[in-house]
Amino acid sequence: MPMPSVRRSSSTTSMRLPDFIAVGPQRTGTTWLYEVLREHVGLSKRVKEIQFFKWHFEKGLSWYASHFTECPPGLPIGEICPVYFNSPLARSRMASTLPRCKIICSFRDPVDRAYSHYRMLRPFAGLRSFEESLATLPDLIDCSRYARHLRDWRESFGAANVLVVLHEDLEADPQRFVNSICSFLGVVPIDLAASSVAWRRINLRPQAPRSRILGIAANRLFFWLRSHRYYTILNAWEDSRLWSLCFSGGERYTPINPETEQRLRETFTPEIEQLEKLIGRDLSAWKLCRISRSLPSRDARPSPADASPYS
Repeated sequence: MPMPSVRRSSSTTSMRLPDFIAVGPQRTGTTWLYEVLREHVGLSKRVKEIQFFKWHFEKGLSWYASHFTECPPGLPIGEICPVYFNSPLARSRMASTLPRCKIICSFRDPVDRAYSHYRMLRPFAGLRSFEESLATLPDLIDCSRYARHLRDWRESFGAANVLVVLHEDLEADPQRFVNSICSFLGVVPIDLAASSVAWRRINLRPQAPRSRILGIAANRLFFWLRSHRYYTILNAWEDSRLWSLCFSGGERYTPINPETEQRLRETFTPEIEQLEKLIGRDLSAWKLCRISRSLPSRDARPSPADASPYS
């Protein structure tokens, strides 16, 4: 099937388009990264995820470029958009449109990521249990198949243009983590000690929605506002108590069922071993259930996947 063509205007050559894109996947620290980078590189100030290459490609490059018109000159511009990670169509469109774009992939314990992803989606999609969602939402598993998709990103953009960062490194040493990204992008290092957002807990999902019906209705409104680019209204809603009324207030999430965790770790082990070879890192901890790990006290106890402030 031929890829749909993107509309180009006569002013295409004067457009500013991304020099880098952080492709995620979801729940690996991308929101934190957006908040930390936004004053130091050119990012869309109105919306974190434009999602152009996956959902809005037919609107054309002029539409996409309009999100970056306020970015300061002299700095690289980019997008933080984790929905691109496991989308072959988005990757193909990016490679044909922005062949020299730098790509940032951020990875996290794949089981923790899948459970955190479920908790993010549940208020919007009216989901029930994690186990039921694993059977009906392929993305929960597919987005955690890091090696498979990393190979594709490297093939499309070149290994030198694809940076891999790990959520565990972010938790262990946020300054060193962000330094590696600044070096990759060619920007002045960011002093996290002077950042107003670097230590703030961001985008946590400790509770289920109080009402499944209310969550589904609010989800429809959310995507209607996004599709019409009513970003100011949407951002105000997300910062208000009304957001919590719609998307939280229910029972608190508990740790993953041990049997489910064991099954998932067995599923992901071959993928983890392939990733270890690709990036030259020991990821043995990702193969072990949390209750079996010999880690520092906070990580050794079975805890919700969103215990980290970096989401």
